[in-house]
Amino acid sequence: MPDQDPAARPAGHALVEALVAQGVDTVFGVPGESYLAVLDGFHEHRERIRFIACRHEGGAAFMADAHARLTGRPGICCVTRGPGASNAAIGVHTAFQDSVPLVVLVGQVASDQRDREAFQELDYRQLFGPGTLGMAKWAAEVQSADRLPEYLARAFHVALQGRPGPVVLALPEDLLGTPTAAPVLPRVEPAEAWPAPGALRELRARLLAARRPFLIAGGHGWTCDSALALQRFAENWQLPVGCAFRYQDVFDNHHALYAGDVGIAINPALVRRIRDEADLVLAIGVRLGEMTTGGYTLLQAPRPRQVLVHLHPGAEELGRVYAPDVALQASLACAGKALETLAAPPTLPWADWSAAAHADYEANRVHPPVEPLDMAEVVKTIERLAPPDAIYTNGAGNYAGWLHRYLRYRSLAAAGKTQLAPTAGSMGYGLPAAVAACLTQPERWAINLTGDGDFLMNGQELATAVAHGARRLVSIVVDNGGYGTIRMHQEREYPGRVSGTALANPDFAALARAYGWRADTVEHTARFEPAFQAALQANSPTLLHLRLDPDVSHTRGSLSAIRAAALAKRQA
Repeated sequence: MPDQDPAARPAGHALVEALVAQGVDTVFGVPGESYLAVLDGFHEHRERIRFIACRHEGGAAFMADAHARLTGRPGICCVTRGPGASNAAIGVHTAFQDSVPLVVLVGQVASDQRDREAFQELDYRQLFGPGTLGMAKWAAEVQSADRLPEYLARAFHVALQGRPGPVVLALPEDLLGTPTAAPVLPRVEPAEAWPAPGALRELRARLLAARRPFLIAGGHGWTCDSALALQRFAENWQLPVGCAFRYQDVFDNHHALYAGDVGIAINPALVRRIRDEADLVLAIGVRLGEMTTGGYTLLQAPRPRQVLVHLHPGAEELGRVYAPDVALQASLACAGKALETLAAPPTLPWADWSAAAHADYEANRVHPPVEPLDMAEVVKTIERLAPPDAIYTNGAGNYAGWLHRYLRYRSLAAAGKTQLAPTAGSMGYGLPAAVAACLTQPERWAINLTGDGDFLMNGQELATAVAHGARRLVSIVVDNGGYGTIRMHQEREYPGRVSGTALANPDFAALARAYGWRADTVEHTARFEPAFQAALQANSPTLLHLRLDPDVSHTRGSLSAIRAAALAKRQA
């Protein structure tokens, strides 16, 4: 019997070495017996890479997603077979719809037990099957220990290339313990795509022919340099800029050209400006999905009334929903730099129109006072007191509308990424994302705004924050005793017929203290500022429990007003 190659080590260790070679220093997951050899690899290389043990695979996947958004590199999530992978699916779907690079490593049953419906067995290629409406860009099962580094390098290539997204690799348990001398492969860097010169010339010609152009920016993959170049392009051409749904940190919200967020609960004045008045829309980096287009009404699908210029990193996305007049494929790391090369004329006919768009945005931040707890004032207080580079996170729910409308996000060009929020509308995203932000960039503050229903989807990750030393973290739970968004829709469609949306909540402050957090309860606007200041001065994570009147539904109305309008409409 030949001697074993001295370079051989268990494939699970080789996997960890391959992650280190890709620059990975943090992995999120929930341990499982199906990948013990990988866990042992984390121990072996603990000086170079850390494994963050989470309390639920959904929370772990969200943390890996947030890590990717902050670093620009694929987030890594390790889960066990069957239930573990199923729990992590919410994070895979979120990363797919949000175009976030993610690599999910799933322990699999042993090779000699496949296709017998062994304990917790699933076919992950079918579960996460790639496709336009799938959950992953690529799903594969590794069959050879010697090819494991190859598969991992390919996973990074697929996750980063073109339109970024998630990849799932299934790892049979017996394979991970098999010795292999296979070398790890070099760090993967995505190939950068620049728009074709002819398409850029056509874009400039379209701009010169326009009278009321509007720029919508968004998407994942912007760098600080590219976002700053996008700002210079907008300034050179005096373009009003709206940020796509939950991508408000692509462009500085304090800027005189900022016109507001283009998403749920959009400013009605901005709807009219884009849908009825604009004659040219530049969609830069954004997919133009349902939320950004108001159910495909701001831009009529498949052929918009406005001239449409669409720039996106994925060639398959261009023309998939909307037929653009000019299509440009470009990596977002290059997009801003390419656009700013377009020389603008000395005078532009739409400067006043752009100024009016910003004035509409500022007017939309004015609001009538609400008693006893005014969420608009809460958000404005957060913005005033928090450090300029604070990272804001949220999941899904009407409460997020106060962030969208009243918080002015700093551009990632100046402060790094400041908004972590799922465009897929995933509940439970905000708290895990905030924990990941603290662990990824501990010098910055993470501020999570969450609803009562949203929070308890992943509230157990309070324990992860304490276990791994997340300190500069404030979680603000807006408690209105119900699934507020669904209740709003119920009152609009079936007024007065409430079913399934009332919640019996715990004392969130007491719950947080049980996990080792600081906590306070706020019921009046005047109490919020001192409570938030104390949280920023603390040396431990803090939860603030905000008790909100259940009738306060969203930024533009109350449940009683929605119900009254629905009943009046039925009687008319």
